[in-house]
Amino acid sequence: MPLAVPTTFDDYFSGFPPEHREMMQLLRETIQTAVPDAVEVISYKMPAFEYHGILVWFGAFSRHIGFYPRVSAMVAFQKELQPYKTSKGAVQFPLSHPLPVELVKAMVEFRVAENSVRAK
Repeated sequence: MPLAVPTTFDDYFSGFPPEHREMMQLLRETIQTAVPDAVEVISYKMPAFEYHGILVWFGAFSRHIGFYPRVSAMVAFQKELQPYKTSKGAVQFPLSHPLPVELVKAMVEFRVAENSVRAK
């Protein structure tokens, strides 16, 4: 039987152990605080926030939370991201370490500015 595709953040979160849910909830709250007008959506079967287009995605994996803020944000914050495993468009936040809330907030605000300029 195929796995159900989540339709809400809570649906997505429910399939994971408590430590995953806690970090994802903190990430969710950090983004909501930074961009109160952002809308929660499921995109590519992952939680995402939309504000004049998709801002960021995130997803849970066995040992980390993947955060996908687009390539532009990865480039802009490459120095701050050095302690983490990264790829061209993603960063891995290990479950064994605290979520870097201020870094996430700064990256989200960077993406808001990008999307706002594009929307004009």
